[in-house]
Amino acid sequence: MNTGRRGTPDRATGTAARERATELAILALTFMAAEPVRLNGFLSVSGIGLDSLRAAASEPDFLAGVLDHLLADEAMLVAFAEEQDLDPAAIGRARAALGGQREPDAS
Repeated sequence: MNTGRRGTPDRATGTAARERATELAILALTFMAAEPVRLNGFLSVSGIGLDSLRAAASEPDFLAGVLDHLLADEAMLVAFAEEQDLDPAAIGRARAALGGQREPDAS
């Protein structure tokens, strides 16, 4: 990990990680949206309406919630990871890069 003069993580590295995490969360949302059952499950848990989805997708906390939902469903997590050719642990790292408190999923 790159560190600044005082041994703290380099801000550019953190920013790049958050940008990659944001892109991954958008891909995860697209993955869920491709299957009505997945999307409806997410909308039900998140409490957001389909009409608000596009606007919400630009909010970091919402995108963190997308990854929380994905991480809470192992079968969906594995399917998404396989589709994206990723180690499922990468989704957990992306969630951590977005920051904030991880919310338990009600699914």
